[in-house]
Amino acid sequence: MDKRFADIILLIKKSRLKAIKSVNAELINLYWNIGEYISNKIEQAEWGDSVVNELSKYIQKNEPEIKGFSDKNIWRMKQFYETYKNFPKISPLVREISWTNNLLIFSRCKTIEEMEFYLKIARQENYSKRELDRQISSSLFERTVIGNSNLSTALRDNNQD
Repeated sequence: MDKRFADIILLIKKSRLKAIKSVNAELINLYWNIGEYISNKIEQAEWGDSVVNELSKYIQKNEPEIKGFSDKNIWRMKQFYETYKNFPKISPLVREISWTNNLLIFSRCKTIEEMEFYLKIARQENYSKRELDRQISSSLFERTVIGNSNLSTALRDNNQD
């Protein structure tokens, strides 16, 4: 590779990564907003559970080029919103990782502390779906919590994140 152009290649790669992150954050916002909308409609008894299936079919019929809105995925959006809506400290984190990783975390973790742990580490380490799945399956959270309980209080407080 010609060393004269290495800086340009680096600029291109950084911009691409920023664009991907921006698109991802916008998709997560969309899924959050859809989940919130559906949750509120059902909570206010304006919609019944069957409306999600009707919505999915409506999107498929009237906007066939729009993908990813099966009834199953729409229910996940609702579940996603309802899982995190009361945790304003965590909601910014969900926008920084992929939808697939978000699905893994909120469907497999039992507590909000565990979810927050995996959200932070997935973002920090830029985990792929496979790597995040492996970490959850190997109980990284539990091992870290147990490991931290053996540390002194001062070290544990210093090592919170």
